[in-house]
Amino acid sequence: MLIESDLDAVRRHTIASEEPVDFDDFWQATLAEAQNVDLDVRVQRVESVLSLIDVYDVTFRGAGGTDVKAWLRVPAGATAPLPTVVTYVGYGGGRGKPEESLTWVAAGLAHLHMDTRGQGASWSVGDTPDVSTGGPQIPGVMTRGIQNRDDFYYRRLITDAVRAVDAAKQLPQVDATRIAVAGGSQGGGLALAVAGLRDDLAAAVAFVPFLCDFGRATLITDSYPYREIVDYLRIHRDQAASVYDVLGSFDAVFHARRATAPVHFSVALMDATCPASTVYAAFNAYAGPKEITEWAFNGHEGGGIEDETQAIAFVKKHLGV
Repeated sequence: MLIESDLDAVRRHTIASEEPVDFDDFWQATLAEAQNVDLDVRVQRVESVLSLIDVYDVTFRGAGGTDVKAWLRVPAGATAPLPTVVTYVGYGGGRGKPEESLTWVAAGLAHLHMDTRGQGASWSVGDTPDVSTGGPQIPGVMTRGIQNRDDFYYRRLITDAVRAVDAAKQLPQVDATRIAVAGGSQGGGLALAVAGLRDDLAAAVAFVPFLCDFGRATLITDSYPYREIVDYLRIHRDQAASVYDVLGSFDAVFHARRATAPVHFSVALMDATCPASTVYAAFNAYAGPKEITEWAFNGHEGGGIEDETQAIAFVKKHLGV
């Protein structure tokens, strides 16, 4: 069912929360700290049952210098650099198995699929641990380190996502001049963040993105993962102002304001996980060329295979394939 009935207002929605005054300084310092650590990209060929696709186990240094895992998938026998998509995973999932997530490589692209630190136990497996010094949290990662933005979980994860593009550029199978980023839900929010933090991307894709307009999302939906924040504040009643101050530095809407790569969004009007107005907040803020597909009768699954085929066509166009 629709959780937001005024569709004209949904489509026009813009974020009401104020952007942190030191947003750019915070992220410049965060990424500068990460760049002080060598990427140390390591690659190992993986034996699998696949005949038409070669898979490599990739490890690189992410936030805090800790190891982050990824899969690199390329058409079998590919040696020349290929246009590439770097993808990020939805909430609770990890990079999965080597034989999963084959759509992008089946389309003829190199595909770097980043693992998600501390996740990978809900619906696809993960292999990257998270190291946290944060205080009390609700089960999940939405409030991990929420007491201080330097310790907040998404500072590490967004840093990993930015570094994944750097790692991709070091791989001989990747054309470093033709890289796109993509993801759905949490992965879509990460793609927007990376697009806002880099100026060297050819394209971005954000399916029903999460991490957008925290201030509105936590008030209009009772669904998890946003509900984790509400659950935390139900007990820590005196921390609402500080929690939303922390979240402001990670809101994908503010990253979208800085993004210049062409982007393809999708939004689902019956999505209780990532309400449509929060997606439109990011879309309306996005600074670069943009397009959006609206799914009227879908929830958080979005457009399914139609989302994927539209995204492949969009990415191929902007990668010059």
